[in-house]
Amino acid sequence: MSTASNGLESTKEQELREVRETLGAALATAQEHLEQNGGFLPFAVTLAEDNELRIVFVTPGEPDDEGHVDTELMLADILELLRQGRDEYRAVAIASDVILPEHGSDGIHAAAEHRSGGLMAAVVPYVQIAEGFTFDNAEADTNERLVWVD
Repeated sequence: MSTASNGLESTKEQELREVRETLGAALATAQEHLEQNGGFLPFAVTLAEDNELRIVFVTPGEPDDEGHVDTELMLADILELLRQGRDEYRAVAIASDVILPEHGSDGIHAAAEHRSGGLMAAVVPYVQIAEGFTFDNAEADTNERLVWVD
């Protein structure tokens, strides 16, 4: 009996590690894009069966009259792609640039989920300064399942 519970614990530990790894990759990639490009559009990170992390981008639509792209539509497109390919992934994370009124700043929001049920989300507040960007510590955020839903 202890073997079974140890096996279950190691499965849960692996699930948690994979969710953390996918979430961390999304946050790090977003920070890198901010530092290199001054911003980023929504994207996803997938952890495939072969243990490879891959980035998923979609092409933005045409900008509106003020030069803004519809990031909500991009997020919907990313989600649809992830749902279509979900049998090939163990975990996914979606990252987007958000406004954080409670911090008076922008932030990187990333939400990860595992096909076995694990969920984790974080937000990293940031401020642009003359030398680039300053990032605060990641804060836990709420999340719900979006990819593995039926």
